[in-house]
Amino acid sequence: MQYSAKFNAYVKSSSLASVAAGGDSPPMPRIILLLSLILAVPSTHAAIQIAVDRKDAICSVGDAITFTIDVLAGKKSVDSGEISYVLSDDGFGSIRSGKLELTGKPLEVSGELNRPGFLRCTVTYAPKGQKPARKLAAAAVSPEKIGLSQPVPQDFDQFWKNQKTALAKVPMKAELTEVKGQRVPTFDAQVACLGAPVSGYFAKPKDAKPKSLPIILWVHGAGVRSSSLRNTVTGASKGMLSMNINAHGLPNGKPTEFYREQNAGPLRNYWHAGRENRNTVYFKGMFLRLVRAIDFLTAQPEWDGKTVAVVGHSQGGYQALVAGGLDPRVTFIGTGVPAGCDHSGNVADRIAGWPKIVPLSEGEPDAKILEACRYIDAVNFATRFQGEAIMSVGFIDTVCPPTSCYAAYNALKGTKQVINEPAMGHAAPAPIKNAFMAAVLAHAKRK
Repeated sequence: MQYSAKFNAYVKSSSLASVAAGGDSPPMPRIILLLSLILAVPSTHAAIQIAVDRKDAICSVGDAITFTIDVLAGKKSVDSGEISYVLSDDGFGSIRSGKLELTGKPLEVSGELNRPGFLRCTVTYAPKGQKPARKLAAAAVSPEKIGLSQPVPQDFDQFWKNQKTALAKVPMKAELTEVKGQRVPTFDAQVACLGAPVSGYFAKPKDAKPKSLPIILWVHGAGVRSSSLRNTVTGASKGMLSMNINAHGLPNGKPTEFYREQNAGPLRNYWHAGRENRNTVYFKGMFLRLVRAIDFLTAQPEWDGKTVAVVGHSQGGYQALVAGGLDPRVTFIGTGVPAGCDHSGNVADRIAGWPKIVPLSEGEPDAKILEACRYIDAVNFATRFQGEAIMSVGFIDTVCPPTSCYAAYNALKGTKQVINEPAMGHAAPAPIKNAFMAAVLAHAKRK
């Protein structure tokens, strides 16, 4: 993939230009384009290309948006057969659909949205006897105006205050086991918590002085795996107290088969477990482990007493948003293509984010689950975070749709930065990870 020179320069910069939110309507964020707007992924014998008629793939409510479509066999446009297309609001429902005959020249499909969202064009080419090819493109429509689908529950803060009070009654007993062979002092860390422990790797620079180091906490995307030594050591090598925790409190460094068995057994479909009640929903325990991990890190004598960064992508981005809203010690979050946003999206006739935790019955959200999941919605935690944030958004992300991500982004109250990728699905490429690290280091320097 080719990234723009503008973005490469951005990654190399030691600081990030930022956008400060002000009042009830945050200003439109500075746009950073990473990928070409021309999308091409080959099927067996053909490739679909889709171009959006906006340089940055961003427009306003009511604007006409044109998608230019071509199907190529090698370098030549296909001149027989047909394509089918669907225009939708970020995959929610269908605005218009149809078929077009291929003529050997590019075709055009136009549409518009009458509300903030993302106009998505899905194109399928299915020639007889060949594997179908499918491609997506999308344009953002006044994304800075995407709001909450439901208000924050009135007792949201009290509920989570009660959970943290219960956690505080559990002594913070930590067991550290040295992990040898690393370039910085590194330990397996098991920290007592409500339910499963915090389980991670912890590292710090050698001979660090008291009150000298910022904190970085790395959190995981969906799945079942060990904590990451690599990220842990990377953070410490850059001058931070660094900890990487797995999402489930599982022991680290086990054979791959151990995690496969957990995934197929007790943690199978964990993302829907206990969703009927806010007290039993699985994510509650995951979120309390974030607080306990921060308890452990801020108790280290080397902490500078000022800086706590939480960084993750997908489910890790979900946890970063939650940590920011749940724990006032957090000063920075890096939230890449975040999951867990806008669980109640269907109430507003729009798409919800992963894990689509609220089921529909005859087109209506399950009322009991909907109510319980308002207490674990990343959007609601975002409204409570006052610190600095950076978020990445993929315009053709079908796992964590951009509409849900922007609902959270717009709710953030502090200084914030968005990296828009018009041609990206659900991913965390190296340039974004580098940008997040640059933002963390710049934040720590400012603090």
